Amino acid sequence: MSRTAALTTAALFVVAACSGGGASQAASTAPATASSGTPSSAAAALTIYGAASLSGVLDKIKTAYETANPGTKLTISTDSSATLETQIEQGAPADVFLSADTTNPKKLVDKGLAAGAAVTFAANKLTIIVPIANPAGITTPADLAKSGVRVIAAGDAVPITKYATQLVANLAREPGYPADFPARYAANIASREDNVKAIVAKIELGEGDAGIVYVTDAKASSEVITVDVPDTANVPATYAGVVVKASRNADAAEAFLTWFAGPGGQAILGAFGFLPPHS
Repeated sequence: MSRTAALTTAALFVVAACSGGGASQAASTAPATASSGTPSSAAAALTIYGAASLSGVLDKIKTAYETANPGTKLTISTDSSATLETQIEQGAPADVFLSADTTNPKKLVDKGLAAGAAVTFAANKLTIIVPIANPAGITTPADLAKSGVRVIAAGDAVPITKYATQLVANLAREPGYPADFPARYAANIASREDNVKAIVAKIELGEGDAGIVYVTDAKASSEVITVDVPDTANVPATYAGVVVKASRNADAAEAFLTWFAGPGGQAILGAFGFLPPHS
């Protein structure tokens, strides 16, 4: 082989070796580049499922959180906690679930559909609402058992129903209440609505004489008046939330829930009349 041919062969060998090294390097970095495509918590789109009683709060939360986290987009969906929990079980694309009780979040945890434990974030109490004109003349909780009173309630699975049932049972043990107060109250239920907001709406329209709702729902309406419930009989409602395991933005969802349960969310919850958890 001539000197020129030898040099040419060596040069081709070096080029081939370098080309092979480059291909090998590209192959080793490709997986890292692909895995880095996970959405960041700073610019994530999150779907928040919330109890109907949180509607006003979540409207404010949306504005506050998106302002504090540029690029973040919150989509809010509210309904009965029980309905939302069922939808999540059936595969609805929620990232965070905020419930008016602890039972529905626990269902998701127990079924392996939540990422981590439930986080309590607020408390509430109950009151009785009547139309401003108060045609049935209801002045005390005992009047809910009077003949002819039309009580608007919610479905059996809705959290407000569990709390209201306990309240009625507690009232039956109060001085001056008949032992059959729960039965009389039940006999006066004229309709069962999908959620607590629907109860308020019917009372506002005068389609019922009274309903048991959360204090925060009564406070949010200018079309109803309240009838005080004895503190000794009232029932504390505890609200809890979870990150949905199927979330495609789990880190961002966790960041939101932490913020919501912390000082930022608590300030807005408090402005709407919610109490801190465990209060």
